[in-house]
This record gives sequence, structure tokens and C-alpha cells, in this order.
Amino acid sequence: MPAPTKRDVRRSVQQTGWVTLEGGFAARECVVHDLSTTGAKLTVSDSSVLSGRVRLAFSRDASKGRKCQVVWRRGRSFGVKFVK
Repeated sequence: MPAPTKRDVRRSVQQTGWVTLEGGFAARECVVHDLSTTGAKLTVSDSSVLSGRVRLAFSRDASKGRKCQVVWRRGRSFGVKFVK
């Protein structure tokens, strides 16, 4: 039986962030609720436009953000894991 894995510690940040669709240039404002070394929980006004890969930044300059993979959705909230 594999050993249970511990989740990375998430810290509450409640900070404005910006998500950009992969290959896109229009940043959408979001709220970053919590953050860990491996991912984050976000809320956007319209999550239906977000698909598989996005870039998360803490400024409108998405080139400084981190590449992410959407791993779950619940209404306007979604979780991402950071990818290379």
C-alpha cells in the first residue's frame, strides 16, 4: 500500500490576481483565496471561459505569472496546480 501523501500547506491570501488563457493576451481579474507551493484556489466572475491551462499573475503583466493547469471547478471558483 502506498504511503499517504501530505498536501502542501496552503496559506490564505485573499488577494487580487489576473488569469490569462494559454496563448491569450486578455487578463481577467480574479481573487486568489489561498496559495501553496503547488497551486492555488481562485474565483473569477465567469469561470466558463477558463479551460485547461492558464497563467496566474499578481499584476496585469501576465508574462510575469506562473503557468497553471485547472484541476477542479465549483461554480465561479476553481483550483489550479502550477506546471512548468
